[in-house]
Amino acid sequence: MGRIVLDKVSKSFGTTEVIPPLDLTIEEGEFAVFVGPSGCGKSTLLRLIAGLEDVSGGVVKINGEDATAVPPAKRGLAMVFQSYALYPHMSVRKNIAFPLRMAKLDKSEIKQRVEDAASVLNLTDYLDRRPGQLSGGQRQRVAIGRAIVREPEAFLFDEPLSNLDAALRVGMRLEISELHKRLATTMIYVTHDQVEAMTMADKIVVLQAGVIEQVGSPLELYRSPRNKFVAGFIGSPKMNLLEGSEAARYNAHTIGIRPEHLTVSTDGNGWQGVVGVSEHLGSDTFLHVQCDDFEPTLTVRADGELDLDYGARVSITPDLNHLHLFDHDGQRIG
Repeated sequence: MGRIVLDKVSKSFGTTEVIPPLDLTIEEGEFAVFVGPSGCGKSTLLRLIAGLEDVSGGVVKINGEDATAVPPAKRGLAMVFQSYALYPHMSVRKNIAFPLRMAKLDKSEIKQRVEDAASVLNLTDYLDRRPGQLSGGQRQRVAIGRAIVREPEAFLFDEPLSNLDAALRVGMRLEISELHKRLATTMIYVTHDQVEAMTMADKIVVLQAGVIEQVGSPLELYRSPRNKFVAGFIGSPKMNLLEGSEAARYNAHTIGIRPEHLTVSTDGNGWQGVVGVSEHLGSDTFLHVQCDDFEPTLTVRADGELDLDYGARVSITPDLNHLHLFDHDGQRIG
């Protein structure tokens, strides 16, 4: 199980409404990611699901049952926080076992669950170490192990990789995705990093100022962003957004084109511009081009072998099949 439904759920602090009434369904076994800029309400929404914050209105249902007034410990959910929150004086074994000991489970069952979780997370050889003897990635796996042994209806992750360096984040991202495939348990994951959202999620929930801007699979959001906010937030590097006379040609207030849907050449056709900074990443080169006819600098994704000097004159040709059109309010046209 693990189906979670929010029905007209809202949250206010005093007279300030941080989450207007919203509806959302997370299906059983889904990996859902809440993503958005800092302060958009994604962590607050997660805490409402967990029961760590009281809702100001609406209903939270877990597996068809009204859980709005159910205390956090009784909701059958396990949360993994940004901080590892491990007990430094306890071994890895005792840290993982702690929630089971508090629940007064039989010692043999505790031992079996801890060893099973350690095996899944490649922690078997570290069970007798203390957290201070582990790397950041290993400590995060211990925190996840402590959640796994509870055998929850769903896992709730609140920016769990923020304290790790870039290489460890990539590794842990893959491990958590693999863990979801193995356990087939509902997971809700909060992040401000849209790359994490795109690479991990079955379903992405894009939030802005407490409002759900769009819900969909990574490719749905990439291919058909509902509005200019989603278009500019999803994708790395982000979509180029152009206004003015070029947009008017398409009867739009704004046109969007992703860096990978632009072609650069020196043949004189297309939008004319000057190459600024080039970012060489091996397989790809990202060119930042100042065009003659409009203000924003265009980001162009080109072949990694392309080598153009700073200040070189180039032509940029958009793939017209991949143009995104938005009206004056930033909503998608067509």
